[in-house]
Amino acid sequence: MLPAAHRMRRSADFEQTVRRGARAGRDTLVVHLTTTTDPGPPVVGLVVSKAVGNAVVRNRVKRRLRALVRPRLDALGAGTLVVVRAQSAASVATSDQLARDLDGGIARARDRATRRGTGHGR
Repeated sequence: MLPAAHRMRRSADFEQTVRRGARAGRDTLVVHLTTTTDPGPPVVGLVVSKAVGNAVVRNRVKRRLRALVRPRLDALGAGTLVVVRAQSAASVATSDQLARDLDGGIARARDRATRRGTGHGR
C-alpha cells in the first residue's frame, strides 16, 4: 500500500496530471507526469480500467503497481504528480516487465516535462 500522503485522491488532480502532464506510453502502461510548485511529497494515482480484466485481475494489477511505485517515490521529487494508467497487457505482464515499463515511462515523461516546462500550477 502507498502511504496516505503519496496517494492521489482528488479527481481534479487526476485530470490536471493527465491533461497538462507529459505522457509516455509503454506496452503495459502509460505514465502521465507533471510538476507543481507545491513543496509537498510526490503523489501517485493509478488507473486500471475494465479493459484490463475482471475485478480480480484489476485488483491484482493495482497491487503489483502499488508495490512497484512505492520504492520509486523518493526518486520522483517533491511536487511531482504521476498517474499510471494500466493497459490491457498489464494483466499478463511479468513484474520485471511492469517494472521496466514503469521506470522507462517515468524517465521519458520526466524528460518530456522538463523540455516542455510542464506543470507549475495546482
